[in-house]
Amino acid sequence: MADSQDTTGLTKDAGWETGVRATVAATVPTTWAYLMGDGLPLWLGEIAALPTEKGATFATKDGVRGTIRSFAADYRVRLSWQPEDWPHDSTLQLTVKQVATGTSIAFHHDRLADRDERRMMLGHWKNVAGAISAHFA
Repeated sequence: MADSQDTTGLTKDAGWETGVRATVAATVPTTWAYLMGDGLPLWLGEIAALPTEKGATFATKDGVRGTIRSFAADYRVRLSWQPEDWPHDSTLQLTVKQVATGTSIAFHHDRLADRDERRMMLGHWKNVAGAISAHFA
């Protein structure tokens, strides 16, 4: 019998996925402004500004490129995400939401190629969430 851990993160239709959440002691507008401003390099990479129009493309200085799929200020951005060394794109969603103790920040990353890519990105998003949390600590 196969180990149930073998397919953790495998979806029916979106390939492999992972998600990470963090809660910071700040308001949604303050958190969103940070994530779209000074904190943008932490989660997306070096870029002057993230476009907000659906269909707009972007590229970071370190080679991540993508297209905005949806953008709702102070709530959610969904985009394609493809580092230059990946042969495929993936989907990244960043969501912020008010909670009793401040703002919940959630990264959801799907359309990952395999278990190893999922593990790598889970570690990456945990580090990103930690750095964002440290900023608000």
